[in-house]
This record gives sequence, C-alpha cells and structure tokens, in this order.
Amino acid sequence: MNYFAYASNLSKKQMQERCPGSKPRATAVLPNYKLVFGGWSRQWRGGTASIIRAQGGKVPGAVYEVTEECLKRLDGYEVGYHRLKVIVFDEDGNANEAVTYIRASQVEAAPPSKEYAAVIQQGYREWGIS
Repeated sequence: MNYFAYASNLSKKQMQERCPGSKPRATAVLPNYKLVFGGWSRQWRGGTASIIRAQGGKVPGAVYEVTEECLKRLDGYEVGYHRLKVIVFDEDGNANEAVTYIRASQVEAAPPSKEYAAVIQQGYREWGIS
C-alpha cells in the first residue's frame, strides 16, 4: 500500500528507522490541502505538521510503499493523529491512492522548532522537492 509523507517522514533515514522495509517510490502532491503547524511536541520542542482542507491548496510530499505492519508502527509514532485515505498525484499527473496522517483534533497554531523544520527541509532536498 502507499503512504504519503509530507513532514519529518520525508526523511528517508527516519522512515527506515521507523519502518524498515519501506520503499521510497515517488514525489507527489496532495491537492486541496495545506500544511499547518500546531500543538506542542516534547520530542521536537515545538509545533508539528498536519494538513487541513484548503480549496486550491497543494501539499508537496512523497510516496513510500509500506506494509500494514509498517503502518501499525507509524501509528505508534503518530500519537494524536489518525489515518486518512487520500488521492495524491505523482510528477506525471497520475492519481495514486495513499494513506497519510492528519491531526485528530484542532490545536492552536505553533511554529515548528528549528530542528524539526530542518528535518523536513532535509527531506525536501532528499526528494528534490522545491
């Protein structure tokens, strides 16, 4: 199955640690959503990423091929989030069904820590997302 990553799980290193055996596939875009930061993470010491519906918005990210066991492992990391089935579009415009994570409840906006933002930016570089 496909998993759409849009934040720190863009990091191929982090995904290998969290889900050994996950396979990076392609960059993709999730239409009609936007990336937001909020809440507070003790691990990251700042807000964490989520997505919200936004007509005309686009969230860049990447697709990994994962197993159901891998998703169960991700569930343990994505505390406060739930799975959402989405349709993402690869660089050739092909639609792909995927699972992603979205915050389970609304939280107050909060900026990400420099460390968390750096992990996301590194993921963008790894995937060639500008």
